[in-house]
Amino acid sequence: MRTQLAYCPQQFTVFHLMERLSVGRNYFHVHLVSDATGETLIAVSRAAAAQYQGVSSIEHIYPLVRTLAQLDKAIAEIRAAPGIVLFTLVEQSLTERLQEACVEAGCPCLSVLEPILSLFQSYLGAAATPRPGAQHILNSEYFRRMDALNFTMMHDDGQATDDLDQADVVLLGVSRTSKTPTSIYLANRGIKTANIPIVPSVPLPPGLDKLRKPLVVGLVASPDRIVQIRQNRLLALNADQDTDYVDRSLVADEIATSRRMFETHKWPIIDVSRRSIEETAAAILDLYREHRMQFIAQG
Repeated sequence: MRTQLAYCPQQFTVFHLMERLSVGRNYFHVHLVSDATGETLIAVSRAAAAQYQGVSSIEHIYPLVRTLAQLDKAIAEIRAAPGIVLFTLVEQSLTERLQEACVEAGCPCLSVLEPILSLFQSYLGAAATPRPGAQHILNSEYFRRMDALNFTMMHDDGQATDDLDQADVVLLGVSRTSKTPTSIYLANRGIKTANIPIVPSVPLPPGLDKLRKPLVVGLVASPDRIVQIRQNRLLALNADQDTDYVDRSLVADEIATSRRMFETHKWPIIDVSRRSIEETAAAILDLYREHRMQFIAQG
């Protein structure tokens, strides 16, 4: 089994791409062809494109490509806007057709999963069984994620606080510390997450400090960051900017008060000022694994 990589006749390389960009274009086309949802390709493509500052990728996504007719539609768009082509196709005839078209169009073409499958085969000593979209089969993991997402949506922004002991993670933080998007990201990883806003003069739900099963995490950010996000929020709502909500000194007091609360209860604190949602979630997952091991050990 070999990595399926097709080059145009003049041996297209990253150097050629950057050379093209240097003549006035600060973007390039990326075509993502998948026989499933395309989520794998999107994640890989964006992770790679993020390494090139000042250059934007224009994504063309073709999900559920499982027939030659569907593939030919994608090929027509590739010819109209040549660029990098990434694909995950199980059917060999589709793979060969796409590779031939990419060579003709002068586009680099890579099977994203092929190097990984080759590694798995060499280690396991057995070839993979081709199954388009196999990672999306409705199994117990899928239903666990759906259950977590339902729980998280019902416990967003301080709702339904009477059964917080059923959560895996409880997030606390002042307004605009990314509690909701982080909760949803964790839910998609199968983690039941509740989030509770810390509002001046509003008490937290009773019994929060008595929770044992859930991991309680405090989220903080710099006052400048919170004020900026809140101002943008008010602009989007066309609301009055002359409010305590965006007063920097009051915001600083909110954050300091929340931090003291977290420290008093010995809840772990994560500063989200310079973290993406994914980075914040990754840090929480690390804390959760450790917390869960301790909870199980204590019986």
